[in-house]
Amino acid sequence: MLKRKYQGIVTVISGFSGAGKGTIVKHLLSKYENTYNLSISATSRAPRTGEEEGRDYFFKTREEFEQMIEDGELLEYTQFNGNYYGTPKPYVMDVTSQGRDVILEIEIDGALQIKKLFPEALLLFVTPPDARTLKERLVGRGTESPDVIEQRLALAYDQSFEMDKYDYLIINDDLEECVSQVHRIIQSERYRCFRNTDNIKDMQDELRIFAKGD
Repeated sequence: MLKRKYQGIVTVISGFSGAGKGTIVKHLLSKYENTYNLSISATSRAPRTGEEEGRDYFFKTREEFEQMIEDGELLEYTQFNGNYYGTPKPYVMDVTSQGRDVILEIEIDGALQIKKLFPEALLLFVTPPDARTLKERLVGRGTESPDVIEQRLALAYDQSFEMDKYDYLIINDDLEECVSQVHRIIQSERYRCFRNTDNIKDMQDELRIFAKGD
C-alpha cells in the first residue's frame, strides 16, 4: 500500500520591489503556520540589536562564509554593502527531508541560482496587476524619495524580462486570495510525478508479481 511519502518542497518567492512579496510570505506563514518553514539566511555581517542566532540569521565571520562558498554549502549567495548573504543548503535539506515545505523570499539573481543548482525548486514571481499600481504602492510606502522610486521602477522593467524563467506568476491584487493561491500551488506540486519517485517505485514493486512470465 502506498504510504504517500513526500519530500518537502523548496519554494522561492521573488518579485518587484513594492509588489507585496514580503506581505504574502508573512500572511502565508501565519495562516498555515504548521505547514511552512521560512528559510533562515546566513550572513557575514554582525548581529543587530535584538537579532538572534538561528532565528533571524546564521551569523558567520567573513572567513566562515567564504569557506561555506568553497565547500558548496550554499544554495545561493550575494554581497550587499560589503557583507555576504546566502541560503545554507544543510538547513533547507534537513527541513525538506522531514516532509516540510520551505519558503525562501529572495531576489531574482538568487532565485535563478537556486533553480540552476536545485531544478526541483518551485519559483513564484509576484507582481501587481499593472505598472501604475506598482508605482502607487511604492509611493504609498512613504519611505523613499521620488528619485529612488523612479530607480526601482526602471529596475522593475529590467527584471520583467526574467519573469518567464519562473514556474508561476502570482498577481497580487487581492491579498487573501493571493495567499490562498500560493498555498494551493505549493500543495498541488506535491502530486507532480517527479516528486513522487518513491511512490512510483513502490507501486512498480507491488505490481511485479503480476508481470508476465512471473
